[in-house]
Amino acid sequence: MKKHNCFIVLSLLAALLVMMSACGNSNDSEKSGQKKKESDDVSVKEDRTISADRSRTASAKDSAPDSETNGKQESEAQSKSEKKETEKDVVLEEEKTNDSEATKPLSEYGAKQIEYARVWLQLGENKDTDGLYARHIPAGTPLNPDDETSATYPEEVIQLAGDRLIDGSITYSGNGDGTINIYNVPLRWDGHYPAGKKFYKDIIDKTQSVYINPGNDEEVIEMIKRIKVQ
Repeated sequence: MKKHNCFIVLSLLAALLVMMSACGNSNDSEKSGQKKKESDDVSVKEDRTISADRSRTASAKDSAPDSETNGKQESEAQSKSEKKETEKDVVLEEEKTNDSEATKPLSEYGAKQIEYARVWLQLGENKDTDGLYARHIPAGTPLNPDDETSATYPEEVIQLAGDRLIDGSITYSGNGDGTINIYNVPLRWDGHYPAGKKFYKDIIDKTQSVYINPGNDEEVIEMIKRIKVQ
C-alpha cells in the first residue's frame, strides 16, 4: 500500500514537472517571438526611414538643377526686360530730340544762310531789298583791285550786297562765336588813286568786332529766301 502511494505521488510530481517545463517553454517561445517581432518592426522602421531619407536626397538633387535653371532663367528674363526698357528710353529720348529739332523753324536751313540773313537784318542799310547777294573773297585778295598800292585781306571775307548800289554792302569775316569782323570797305571805290599803303592799312587796323543777335526766326527765313550766292 505504501509503495502504491509512493508511485502515485511520484507520478503526480513527474506530471507537474512536465507541465511546468511545458509552461516555461511556452513562455520562452512567446518571449522569443515577441522579441523577434519587435526586432522585425525596428528593422522595418529603419528601412522605411532610410528609404525616406534616400527619397528626399534624390528629390533635393533633382530639384537643385531645376532651381538653379529657374533662377538663371529668371535672371536672364529680368536682364532682357531691363535692356528693353533702356533701349526704349533711348529711342524715346532720340525721338524727343528729333521732334525738338524738327520743330525749330530754322532747322532746314544751312548755318551760312542763317548767318548771312542775320548779319544783313542787323547791319544792312535796306532790310527790304528784293535780293541779297553773298560773295566769297579769298584771303590775299586786294581790298581795291584797281589800286596797285592796295593792301590785301588777311583772311577770307564775305561781302553782302543788295540789288541796288543804294542798298549798301557789308564786308566781314566770321569768328564762329556769334561775332564778326567788319571791314569798312565800299562796294564801289571812288576817289583819287593810288591812295597809298597807309590808307588801306588803316582800314584793316580799324576792323570792328560786332556780336550778331539771333533775331526773329520768321524774319530770318524771309531774308534767307532772298539770298543768292555769287
